[in-house]
Order: sequence, then C-alpha cells, then structure tokens
Amino acid sequence: MENPAATLHCSNTRCQASNPQSNKFCQNCRTPLLRRYLWAIGQAIDSYKPGEVIAERYLLVAQRILLDTKPGMPPETPQDFPQGIMSYLRLSPYGLHVPKVYGCVTSMQQGPTPVIWLLEDGPIYESGIFRGTQTSDPEGQLLPELGSVWKGTPAIRQLNWLWQLATLWQPLSSEGVASSLLKPSLLRVEGSIIRFLELYPDTKQAPTLQQLGQLWLQLLPGADPLISGFFQTLCSQLQDKQIRDSEELVRLLDQALQDCGRSQSRTYQIFTRTDTGPSRSQNEDACYPPAAQLISASNNSSALAIVCDGIGGHEGGEVASHLAIDTLRQQIEKLTLNPNNWNPTTLTLELERAACAANDAISSKNDSEHRSDRQRMGTTLVMSQSYAHEIYITHVGDSRVYWVTRYNCHQVTVDDDLASREVRLGYNLYRGAVQQPSSGSLVQALGMAPSTTLHPTVQRFVMDEDCVFLLCSDGLSDNDRVEQYWHTEILPILSGHVDLPTAGARLIEIANTQNGHDNATIALVHCKLSPLGGSSQTTVSLPQLEAPTSSARVPTTVASATPSQMKTQQLPSKARTRHPWGLLLGIIVLLGLGGALAYVLIPHGWVASLLGAGSQPSTTPPSASPSPTVSPTPSASAVSTLEPSAVIQVTSSTIKRAEGGNTPLLLRQGLPPQDQLIVGVVPAGSILQVVTPSLDQQQRWLQLKVCSPGSRSSAQQPTPTKTPPTSPQTSVRQSPTASNPRPTSVVYRPVERGDGGWIRESDILQNINQSFTPTSAQTSTCVDPSPSVSPRSTPVPTQTP
Repeated sequence: MENPAATLHCSNTRCQASNPQSNKFCQNCRTPLLRRYLWAIGQAIDSYKPGEVIAERYLLVAQRILLDTKPGMPPETPQDFPQGIMSYLRLSPYGLHVPKVYGCVTSMQQGPTPVIWLLEDGPIYESGIFRGTQTSDPEGQLLPELGSVWKGTPAIRQLNWLWQLATLWQPLSSEGVASSLLKPSLLRVEGSIIRFLELYPDTKQAPTLQQLGQLWLQLLPGADPLISGFFQTLCSQLQDKQIRDSEELVRLLDQALQDCGRSQSRTYQIFTRTDTGPSRSQNEDACYPPAAQLISASNNSSALAIVCDGIGGHEGGEVASHLAIDTLRQQIEKLTLNPNNWNPTTLTLELERAACAANDAISSKNDSEHRSDRQRMGTTLVMSQSYAHEIYITHVGDSRVYWVTRYNCHQVTVDDDLASREVRLGYNLYRGAVQQPSSGSLVQALGMAPSTTLHPTVQRFVMDEDCVFLLCSDGLSDNDRVEQYWHTEILPILSGHVDLPTAGARLIEIANTQNGHDNATIALVHCKLSPLGGSSQTTVSLPQLEAPTSSARVPTTVASATPSQMKTQQLPSKARTRHPWGLLLGIIVLLGLGGALAYVLIPHGWVASLLGAGSQPSTTPPSASPSPTVSPTPSASAVSTLEPSAVIQVTSSTIKRAEGGNTPLLLRQGLPPQDQLIVGVVPAGSILQVVTPSLDQQQRWLQLKVCSPGSRSSAQQPTPTKTPPTSPQTSVRQSPTASNPRPTSVVYRPVERGDGGWIRESDILQNINQSFTPTSAQTSTCVDPSPSVSPRSTPVPTQTP
C-alpha cells in the first residue's frame, strides 16, 4: 500500500535526495532508485497497519513486508543477537538461499528493546523484474511457494530445486534449522533458485531424511514424466531409510541432473574489458580471455573466464595478476573434461588445486625476491568454468561474481574480508560491519601465504535457463554500483537488445564515472540454452544406491559459498564386516612398547602435567618399568590426550612447520570445514583451558577457552625465520585510500579473554609451557568447561569422524 507522504530517498550517498515513489530515477542525480524490500520477523510488527511508516523510515506495504525509504543510510544495528538471529549470521555464506539480517527496529510501543528484525535479499518481488507471472504488478509481494509452481515445470528445473534442497540439508542441520526444509510455506522459488522466507528452528527431536522424503512425495503427482520414475524411487528410498545421509542424496540427484542435462544444448559468449581508471597511473588488474575480445564456446568446449585484481603496486600487483592467470590457464588446460565420465567432486578439487598452484607461483616469486610484509605482491581471483550442465565459480579475495537472470541479480561470492568474517563469526551484521574503518581488509588473497593456509571457494550452479555471469574487480562493485545498474545495463543482454561489448563498455564507464578510485575489470559470460533435437533420452535412470561397504565418498560441494573441500576430505570408511584381531593385537603391542620407552625417556613431571595428573610428583622409582598393559602410553600419540578442564600456557604465537617457516597460532571458529573462520591469533603467554577434544582420533582438535590472553605485541609479529618469509601473512590488503591506495597488510586481532574456539592438537603441543603450574588467581579466571560456548564463540557442528 503506497503512502503519498512517504518519499523514496536516493541511494547515492553523495545525493540522497527525496523522490516520489513513482520515480524510477533520482530527479536530482539520475541514479536508478533502489527499492529494497524487507521481511519483518517479531511479534511487534503485527501492531502496525499497511501504509504506516515505522521509525520514520520503513513503509509497511503489506503484512510483514517493508520498503526502506532511505536505503543509502545504514540501518540500526544492535550489539547482541538472540540465538535465532545467530543462525542467519553463521549461514551467511548461503546467501543465495538464506535471507540476510539487514538490521532491527526499536519498537517504542513495546519498550526500548529491539523486537522487529529485518531480513533482506528475501523472496520478495522487485520492481517489475519478475517475468512469467499473471499478476500485473507484483512489486513488493512474496514469491510463489514451491508447491504452487512445481507442476508444469521442466524436468531439469524440478531436479535443480530438489538438488538445492538436498545440498542445504547438512549446513541447516548443523545450525539446528533443518526444519525449514520441511515447511512448504517457507520454500519460495525465484526462477531456478530456492529462497527461504525465514528460518524455522528445530524442535527437541531433529528432523530426518525420512520426513524429507514424505514431504517430497506430495510433489510426485506434478513431477515431469521424464523424472517421475526416478523421483518415485528416490522418495521410497528416503522413506525406507535406504539413503544414509544427505551426501548420498546429493549424489543421486547429481546423476539425474547429468542424464537430464544431455537433452539441452548450451552455448557461451565471453567478453572481457579492463581499464586503468581516472585516478591510477598503471593497471594492476588482468583478465582472460584477452581484453576487448568476444569469444564463443559451444556445448562441448570449455568456457573459461578469469578476473584478477593485483595487490602490491607497480611491479607487484600487475605481475601477480598476470602470473595468476598464466598459471591458472596452464592448470585448466591439463584437465580432461569428459561429460560422459562426469564427477563434480573431482572437478571441484582440481579447480581448488589450480588456485593453489597460482598461489604458490606468486608466493615463490615473493620468496625469491625476498619480499616480506607489505612488500609481498598478491592478487584476488574470480574464475568461471563451464562443464556439462553446470558453471563452476572459483573465488579468493574481494573481487565478485554476480548471477543475472530474468528475475534478479544475485551476488554469489562472499568477500574474503573482515566484514564478512565478522558476520560469519556472529559478531556483527553486515550493514554494521562495513561501517568499520578496516571492514574491507582482506583475510586471504593469492600469493600472500603458502597454500596450506589458503581456502579457495568453489561453487556449482546448474544451468537450466539463459543467464549472464558478471565477474568484476572492486573498481566496479564498490558502492553497490552493480546492484544499482544491473537491470538497465545487463538485463537487456538476455532479451537481445544489447550485445556483450556494448554492455561491457557501459559497465567500465559506470566504474570510472561513479566510482573512479581504482582500476576496473569485467568479464561477461552469457549462457544460452536450447533443446537438443533428436535426443534419444526419454527418461532419467533410476537412482542407484552405493553398497554399504564401498569406499568413502568425498563431501559434495554445496551450490552456495562454502569452504574449500580440498584439505578437509573425509577419510575412507572401514568395512565393519571383518574383525582384524591381528592388527589390533599388533597395535596393542606397539603401544605397550612405546609406553615403556616413553616412560624412561620423557620427564615424568611433563607427562603428568599434560595428562592433567595434578601437581604431585610420581612416587614410582625411575628404574621401575611399568607394565605396558597397565600404564597409559606417554608416547607422542598418547601425550596428545589433553583432558577437559586442563589449564595450559602457550610459549609462542607461531607454529614451526616441517616444510620450513612459521605460521601463526590461530584460534579457529570450528572444526573442518569451518576451520577457515579465524577468531584470532593466540599471543605468547596466553593461558587456555581445555573444554573438550574432537571425536576424530586421527586428526584431533581441541576446543579451548581463553582464560588470560598473553602479550598483544607477541601476536602482532610472527617469529622471524632465517629463510625468506614463507609463513602465512597474518595480514592482507586493506581498503584503498588516497594516501595508501593498495596496502598489503592487516594483522589478525589477538584473542581476548572469554574467546572460544578450536586448535589442532598437534599445533598446541608444540607451544606448551612444560613447567607451568597455574595459580589460584589464574584458574579463577576460567570456569568449568561445558558443552556451552563462550560469549564470543559460536557453536560449531561436530566433526565427522
């Protein structure tokens, strides 16, 4: 409902003029007016009526749907978040499906407590963009439910929807909101994308895949004939508990998508362009294919596009960006892409390895030229690679990829910067985090550290409609320029009114005139789909379950921004039908011998302190050799069993690596694959308390709580080494400024008292003070460990053994 008194302010921060709601462009600066619709959660919203303006800013246009009339101003951001809001923050990498928390409204009608929470990027129609609806003007209305549009939808899109739901099962389960997948009213669709209206918390009994199968069975009558047999069998397997986990469900849907994708033909057009910009003397960006060339690729050829934004100035960033592209091209050319032997997990890992190879090439050049700290050169990376019926997006840094369809424009990458990390850790809302001076500082980029600490993100997108992917450096994406201009500059490509070179030239012009502070580089990838004539494929093959004793499956990469899977693969599962008594007996004998040797060679006081045996020395004479079957084995493997409630002190803020060099001792938010989220660096002298060990005995991690942080100065500079610096740089690029347009270093914050997180046990054992005996004053700063999480830490899913 439109309120004549409510005006829409320009989103351009240099203008912010008020305009009538009927305007499409600002009457002052001609910037396209941004209409940002929000979904309100909280009971206080029910006390308002459509047409009212809340907090002199938010116009209630329909039940729980608000229009932000001042989108250029930051929203209200509280300091503390309830548990229900924390789930949205920790699931922010899945922003393509899960709405983001925009801010809150303090409802004065019910006191000063913020009780109305606002969600953005939700399933709400934007201004006239959505096509294919019978509603004449759906702006500001909710997208349709999945069940209402299921019937009559092509088979490949139906499979695509199911595949997205299956890939979301594990991350939503880890946050206790998997019940959202079982609420039909929350499942909305925007073209090929599943969007959640909001998240629904699980009850005491967690939902099961069997319940998911029961819900999907309701969709069976409307399934396309091409997949009806497959879908019916899949639902039966879910109900009968034959499908063991969500990974197997994703694998079965992957097979069906592969079969169904053969009935379509895909062609790609790629256009790149780069410009130095009005304020720079040299261009540190690089792109592939070469700039200003229009490249076409058929269904069976590879459509590769790369954009890199260099870091380190002339003879630094420029070198790094071009070196990255040359290395990536060489790695991609080595891949054997055979659609008939298609394996998405293998390709995902290969793309991660290609990014790591580019990282090592730049890092090695830094080391050979003795570059350190701010002198090290690096680059960001966004890369798209077509394969069969999918597009794979690889990402490191703050360059971005946008996915433009006839319905909307979505940013599909999550910046590797401090602001995004604060959101994932649950410390802040994104709109509040970006207001901080160092919010744009990068936490990783290619070339700044060895690949052992690099976590490239690889995402998969099923192509079931015409679309455009925009890869760009921050010279264009800064200040929301893509969000402001996509529907006027990129959307016409899909209708054929604008070609790629014209659109690319216009985007560079916008970057230079509306931003102008940096180099600007873009790559446009236009995908066109058409039915494949004469196809013999009439049905999709029935789902084939794997045998229970088969070797382990590598976790399937989810379609949203997820951590790297390359260094966090599951170990092969062991067959449980055999009883290797001989092997077990041999292990027992070896452990016994190791115990006897360690008892003689290792100082007893150190072993006792590590095992939490107390401060009393052992009364056993040194010459008395204990029986291997009675004493615990204080060997390297047994010494690592730090008990809960043990209080330890670290001696160094760095870890010595076998391959040479040092890396910071980092407290991480969770177990793999969440270990790339950093809480902070642990300074020397910090006192920590063991909360609980992980369940994985082959690569143990410890959950720790900071009782007393050490000297902050020790956390700022890693311990120097005699070799050229190859340790991971605890700092990467900051936001460009006039005085320092491309700095290259930001230090991880030291941990604070009360912080909680995880450290690999083998790393913490290197830095334990063997002679440390905690005093009563030191232990009083710690509380008894429990499964609950410290105030600044966030719950993490249990590591899969």
